[in-house]
Amino acid sequence: MLYSLPGRQVLLLVACAIVTSSTAFSQDNGCSVFEGCNSCDRVEEIFSPCQMCCGTLFQWSCTTTCTGGPDLDAPLVTDRPDFTEASSTVGKGIAQLEIGYTFTREDDATHSHSFPEPLLRYGILQDWLELRVGWTDNLQETNGRQVGGSDDLYLGFKIGLTPQQGLLPEMALIPQMTVPTGATRFTANDVMPGANWIYGWEISNCLSTAGSTQFNGSVDDGSGESYTEWAQSWTVAYSLCDRVGAYTEWFALMPHSADTAMTEHYFNGGFTYLINNDIQWDIRAGKGLNGAADDYFIGTGLSLRYY
Repeated sequence: MLYSLPGRQVLLLVACAIVTSSTAFSQDNGCSVFEGCNSCDRVEEIFSPCQMCCGTLFQWSCTTTCTGGPDLDAPLVTDRPDFTEASSTVGKGIAQLEIGYTFTREDDATHSHSFPEPLLRYGILQDWLELRVGWTDNLQETNGRQVGGSDDLYLGFKIGLTPQQGLLPEMALIPQMTVPTGATRFTANDVMPGANWIYGWEISNCLSTAGSTQFNGSVDDGSGESYTEWAQSWTVAYSLCDRVGAYTEWFALMPHSADTAMTEHYFNGGFTYLINNDIQWDIRAGKGLNGAADDYFIGTGLSLRYY
């Protein structure tokens, strides 16, 4: 089911949400049970836009109570250190800053450093919507020659689509793009749009799993021409004790219509340490699984939640 959802159905869901949200926002309290939306007939058997004050945009079934959404009494949920983003949002009025450092050995001749890798996530309008802004700086060394500069600016929105209900996953959608603000060596010289669909399950208090399917615009290093890069990932997270967690993950970058870029497969894992409910430290390491992939990477980071 996860891989068969048509793109036009997702667009219909978002369009329906805009209609229902505009109706709810026109009321003073902003929270009501929505009824009688003829435009939602095709999807209401799967998604029910019940209460507009829910923590997610949709509920799997229409009830008078909401489930899912951010829990501000629980420890923060971060998008790092794994490749797979979290399937939850931070919550309205909440700011979360995630920073880090990564060392990557591409091959015998080339390695790079990226820092401070900031991603600012801020909840706007409703608990299910967050604004995302990211940027980082790079230092690349090839045969002893160094080149530095910033990446293009990353902008996006994360939309919390559904909570988990039994075997039905918690889901989120991230429309995203990069804009050409980076240094000459690292910029795409154009807007690169994309989208990321995330789905996750909490299996028990100690075990969870999630995946993501996304596409993004990219530029071929060999020819300088643009192409679409697809990415697929799957991660399994473990709770080792109250403060320590771990994960293992596979992900792949798959170019479509690229001139020289090739598919890259990676395996990585890491640990997280919860300093308190609003601060988390992480460490990770990964290895390329095929010849086109980087040899390995290691990194660390810190995430902070602000009310």
